[in-house]
Amino acid sequence: MDTITEVPTYQATIYCGLRPSGSEVNKRPWKAEQICREFAENVGLCVSFTLTRFIYDTGEEPGFIVGLINYPRSPKDPNDIRTHAITLAETLKDAYQQERVTVVCTDKTFMLGEIE
Repeated sequence: MDTITEVPTYQATIYCGLRPSGSEVNKRPWKAEQICREFAENVGLCVSFTLTRFIYDTGEEPGFIVGLINYPRSPKDPNDIRTHAITLAETLKDAYQQERVTVVCTDKTFMLGEIE
């Protein structure tokens, strides 16, 4: 029988677009994947990276979703996961010149940037 390791559930999901305000779509999503890879290696996290399309009331744009979980192989305190998610979201927001980036955690949702 396999060993089962249990940790408290905590996850954070970052939602970021690829189109800077009033500009063409950024055609380099691989840059975000590299930022996530380096960040995960530096802080000892497991992250997922998924390209997506955001559809909203005034249009649509391509983007990506970054997921962070409390990975049983290297468990973290939920507050650390939240802090890491917000730090990574700020880095991605700046790298892709976004006005807003959203971080959805198990217990709260955060918007980085101005709400219009």
